[in-house]
Amino acid sequence: MFPLLPPLAADPMRLLWALPTAAAISLVYTASRYEDTAVIWRRSVGMFGKTLLFLAAVFAALYLLSFNL
Repeated sequence: MFPLLPPLAADPMRLLWALPTAAAISLVYTASRYEDTAVIWRRSVGMFGKTLLFLAAVFAALYLLSFNL
């Protein structure tokens, strides 16, 4: 499919599982900390974005480190 990409990056459907997983983690974590629904949604959206940025940074770092192995 894509000969230069590592196996995980060659199958984008595997990477799409990060979206609902990050959403579920952020909702459950913030719901366990706060009671107000508006605060839960606001904080979980922020945590969702931060989680996706962190996952993208880790993916980019691992991709750069594994390039030409």
